[in-house]
Amino acid sequence: MLGRMKIAAAQLTCVPGDIPANVQQLADLAGQARSQGAELIVFPELALTGYELDALAGDPRLWVHPDDPRLDALRATGITTVVNCAVPTGGPLPAIGTLVLGSDGELITTYWKQHLYENEQGVFAPGDRDGRFELGGLRFALATCYDNHFPDLTAREAADGCHVHLASSLYGTGNGVHERATVYPGIAKDRNLHVVLANHVGPAGPWTGCGRSAIWAPGGTLLTEADDRTTTVAIADIP
Repeated sequence: MLGRMKIAAAQLTCVPGDIPANVQQLADLAGQARSQGAELIVFPELALTGYELDALAGDPRLWVHPDDPRLDALRATGITTVVNCAVPTGGPLPAIGTLVLGSDGELITTYWKQHLYENEQGVFAPGDRDGRFELGGLRFALATCYDNHFPDLTAREAADGCHVHLASSLYGTGNGVHERATVYPGIAKDRNLHVVLANHVGPAGPWTGCGRSAIWAPGGTLLTEADDRTTTVAIADIP
């Protein structure tokens, strides 16, 4: 039997390279979402550091293991958190990794971004496995920003019986506004999935995040959408 769950898509302006400050922001947003009945919250791409590629390339202290004590505040929120950050791979380069931490603080799964955008190549190592997990009777798929532009990835999700597509992303003002408004409802329509987008808002490395974190129903109907200015959460009930 399929479950039913309230899910939150978060957006924030990250403090560049400051993991403790950003963890506190994420924990606060998780607390807000939980107080509104959400059981799972998704955060944007590289939410623990901001989209600071030069800093991440030069400072392994900004790479985060799943058991890193700096994540303790997130583990204590009592809500499942989907957190994207630079993670060690065992090689010279980190991956852009998504850590899914359960409501009990335990690691559920890890996903490494498979499709690296232009300026990410040479800074990060790509992943080679799809991200999946199950929670509350729902099957979830994970994707990070540029991943969402590859139809074969979302086709595998649909074929694998997934119900909800979770995207940690960074879309800026300008062309990013159009891409965001096209790609995600397109996935919902073409793959018959609920789609959850967590985006940056405000300064994000070389970009300015356009916000508008959102959730779409299968078929592409918009269920909820944040604004383009504030740190906030957008919450919808996923039946």
